[in-house]
Amino acid sequence: MSRVIIQKAASRSLRQSGAALLSAMLTVTLVATFASATLWQQYRNLQVETAERSRLQSSLILTGALDWARLILREDGRTGGADHLAEPWAVPLEEARLSSFLAADATTSDTDAEAFLSGAIVDMQSRLNVANLVEGAALSEAGFASFKRLFERLDLPPQTLKTLVDNYLEASKKASAPNTVASPNQADYLLPQRLDQLAWLGLDAAAIDVLAPHLTLLPARTPVNLNTASALVMSASTPGLDMAGAEKLIAARSRKHFNTLGDASQALGNPGVSFTDGIHSVASRFFEVRGQLRLEDLTVFERSLVQRDGLLVRTLWRFRGVSNDVSASRPRS
Repeated sequence: MSRVIIQKAASRSLRQSGAALLSAMLTVTLVATFASATLWQQYRNLQVETAERSRLQSSLILTGALDWARLILREDGRTGGADHLAEPWAVPLEEARLSSFLAADATTSDTDAEAFLSGAIVDMQSRLNVANLVEGAALSEAGFASFKRLFERLDLPPQTLKTLVDNYLEASKKASAPNTVASPNQADYLLPQRLDQLAWLGLDAAAIDVLAPHLTLLPARTPVNLNTASALVMSASTPGLDMAGAEKLIAARSRKHFNTLGDASQALGNPGVSFTDGIHSVASRFFEVRGQLRLEDLTVFERSLVQRDGLLVRTLWRFRGVSNDVSASRPRS
């Protein structure tokens, strides 16, 4: 009898020990789960805080770069005269360590040491302006002829030009119409401001990539600056000017920039080709400011369109993007 009682007591003790062990294991598992969740939440909060701090720092730095570019353009406008590629605004800023812009006695952190800034100012009147396709409320014959020559030299199909012209004219009419009701389709009532937005007008990505180095979208009709335009743009904007003549102009302006359209005509030496006010110029009002900040594997880039009228330099629009791939951060021209 006593043996049975001892066996039952031993069995009960084993069951209690097993239950206690199982309870302890469950408690440890629960505590570990809560601890892991807490650590993960703290890690996420740290990541969010770091990303927000980087965003704010990048925004301040790129805004400062834009202000500096506007100051350069303002000082250039103080002297007036022609705008050409030998001026300070036309010298790009190659990628440089951000700490090199700080005072020698300033304290810098490890983050500063890993930040690199680059940028450039680009004359937007060195390109054909899509707005030149419209004069008043109708198609501009001179503008259309320039675009036709450009598309032919780039071997783009005529249908692509027709699509661009027809849809841009339609969008211009709707955008300028009074009391226009908003539409969910942006292409119906908003004119594009950047080249990638030409997709609103029916152009595919391949055509936009080909046109990007030669086109711009500005809020008003603009002449082509002969001091900054490429040979292709000069040839397309000038009736009778072939690529050989355009290359001759580029060689001439590299020696001495054109102060007047007469200087360009004299350098070309072809009486059959004329440069016309309103279609050509030697000065510019619209510029694009490009800035790029690289923080280790993260790249923040910004593009801003500015308009200069005398000493007033105002920003018309700004576009900012973020990429983990430096090559992908280079937006279309």
